Amino acid sequence: MIEAILIFLGLALVFGLLLGYASVRFKIEGNPMAEQIDKELPQTQCGQCGFPGCKPYAEALAKGESEVNLCIPGGTEVMIKISEITGREQKPMEDTSAEEKPKETAFIDEDLCIGCVLCIKECPVDAILGATKMMHTVIQQECTGCEKCVPVCPVDCIEMRPLAQTLNNWKWPDPEAEDAAKRNGGAA
Repeated sequence: MIEAILIFLGLALVFGLLLGYASVRFKIEGNPMAEQIDKELPQTQCGQCGFPGCKPYAEALAKGESEVNLCIPGGTEVMIKISEITGREQKPMEDTSAEEKPKETAFIDEDLCIGCVLCIKECPVDAILGATKMMHTVIQQECTGCEKCVPVCPVDCIEMRPLAQTLNNWKWPDPEAEDAAKRNGGAA
């Protein structure tokens, strides 16, 4: 019995040393610029930039194969950070209408849901829960608002609603924007 334990400990030690050596010897370095860009992206994996996720978009940016203004969820703030990292010129956002509206998330009318799972298959971040022929629901904290689930629903039970304001997501209103809106709208 003791011999078997000693043999397994010896084998574990040998294999551990071999794996440690292999991890150092065969280490593959990633592109540091791509890693830095990936840290700035919102990690929503929504695909609105035309790439399957944030990491492939960051790699394309680092290689100079993509534009800096494609991340809709990140908005202008992320575009500016990306242009600073890459040293490329800032460009206006591709879809400016997405910036102007508040963040929205999907809501499923559970009385109308037929459990077809088409929305679950389409959701890039697995924010929708449910099973075949059962009611579905959305995990609001996980939903990125990409709206990919809305067109695939055959019974139109999914709608996008503004995120409910809580202490965690409330932001102080910009007084300059309010003043400009009053001047343009004619309100005093």
